[in-house]
Amino acid sequence: MLGPDGATAMIEINTTLRLRDDEVTIEYVRSPGPGGQNVNKVATAAQLRFHIAGSSLPAGVRARLAHLERTRVSRRGVLTLVAHTHRTQEANRREVMRKLAAAIERAARPPRTRVATKPSRASREKRLREKRLHSQTKRTRDARAIRSEEG
Repeated sequence: MLGPDGATAMIEINTTLRLRDDEVTIEYVRSPGPGGQNVNKVATAAQLRFHIAGSSLPAGVRARLAHLERTRVSRRGVLTLVAHTHRTQEANRREVMRKLAAAIERAARPPRTRVATKPSRASREKRLREKRLHSQTKRTRDARAIRSEEG
């Protein structure tokens, strides 16, 4: 789809990420959401399909998006999002585009690297103290241990 200036229309995710309009497919299907008697006659739910591997997103973002949204990604690598909370196609289209943008935003943020930490001396001592106490509690339940101490 071409924009007003003759160039391919772009979907802006954030200031650095954009998708070409032709990378996203939206179909309208019957909605289980609000709509009254009209719900059985008009297809208002928006179903978005986005082929992750074939997109213009950077490789790291594509990999993280596929991982974060793995329950919504098909074996062929197509992300499917649905919006049916509104009564109109246009409102559901905006909602499903917002969902896609939010998912890509999450994937665009690289995960924090884990900093390895050591337990403090006090916490190690507390753990060992609790282990000894637990061991002693269990030892008092053992009938054989009581007999061997008597004998």
